[in-house]
Amino acid sequence: MKTDSARAQIPLPERIPSGKEYYERSLTVALLRARESTMRRFKKYADQADLSLPQWRVLRALADGEALDAGTLCQRCVILPPSLTRILRALSERGLIRPVECDDARRHMVALTPEGQALFDRLVGASESSRREIEEAFGEDKMTLLLDMLNELRIVTEALPAND
Repeated sequence: MKTDSARAQIPLPERIPSGKEYYERSLTVALLRARESTMRRFKKYADQADLSLPQWRVLRALADGEALDAGTLCQRCVILPPSLTRILRALSERGLIRPVECDDARRHMVALTPEGQALFDRLVGASESSRREIEEAFGEDKMTLLLDMLNELRIVTEALPAND
């Protein structure tokens, strides 16, 4: 148990921000709000195909034609392994993905089926106008800069020591 004297030794900023200003300028809240407002514009396309957004991310990750293993899909799609297992099962049952032989029996490799590729192509075509609308409203240069900065932020935060 920490004593009052131990707590007193922890340096605090001169002014700890609070209230609406602090909340409105919060990085995590700003990221969540931007994600939600952006995803709302694309969710309708996944809904029309009876896909969840994580299922859509898996199709998108596989769309370049390369078979991927479960670990790579988890990382690329930002999906936890138990969720990915359910997603792969559902996509397989719909005939959108297929298993791919691998030299390492421990790795579960999958690829899109022709039906999965056709669905992906259809959804990308349908959603392209939404992507273009956002980019035109926000600005192509700003969109490029934003994506570069978000990727850099991810790299920087992943390199920071754990704060457990």
